[in-house]
Amino acid sequence: MKTIGLLGGMTAESSLVYYQRVNEITRERLGGNHSARSVMVSVDFGEVEPHMERGEWDRVLAFMLDASRAIERGGADFLVLCTNTMHRFVEEIGHEIKIPILHIADATGAAIRKKGLRTVGLLGTRFTMEEDFYKGRLLEKHGIATIIPKQEDRELVHKVIIDELSRGIINPASRAAYRRVINSLAVRGAQGVILGCTEIPLLVKAEAGAIPLFDTTEIHARAAVEHALA
Repeated sequence: MKTIGLLGGMTAESSLVYYQRVNEITRERLGGNHSARSVMVSVDFGEVEPHMERGEWDRVLAFMLDASRAIERGGADFLVLCTNTMHRFVEEIGHEIKIPILHIADATGAAIRKKGLRTVGLLGTRFTMEEDFYKGRLLEKHGIATIIPKQEDRELVHKVIIDELSRGIINPASRAAYRRVINSLAVRGAQGVILGCTEIPLLVKAEAGAIPLFDTTEIHARAAVEHALA
């Protein structure tokens, strides 16, 4: 089994799920007392998040590069960024390390194509929803078009992620608000919805949707194990 490199801390809540699911899926595949070979380095989201909100992306990238290099030095065979938003830096990180990066949008795109869908909604931080690094990759590499929520709903989705989910707060009112946003995306033509922030599945479960919901944490963790065992 290859050694999986996990870049965590974005946030600790979802990184915990990554580590748990990577090991559970490995045990499912190999049986017995098997667990995944892995190296995890976590950043402090409390240090990173203010730079994100101020648009100081060079400072954010410095955190990502330091952690990625440490993971490579630790013996990982490939890198898993345990966050959707930080995939905006895949190209920059890829230039600085020699190990490959398992892209979350590629794993998610493959899962969507397996369902035969071509147009999906996208929830995530405002950076993931509004910038092109995620939507563009889905379209160019997988032929999948995305619909994002309207402005006020994007602000709501982002605020819940940063102020609640990243701190382990699960608010039933926020769950209802997310359901409303998901329904609005379906009305606008989304055949499914990507839960494109690794904390969102803590609030909204993929199996509970009237239309398919794609849990990027589960999809990415499963893809990591499959890659490690290939």
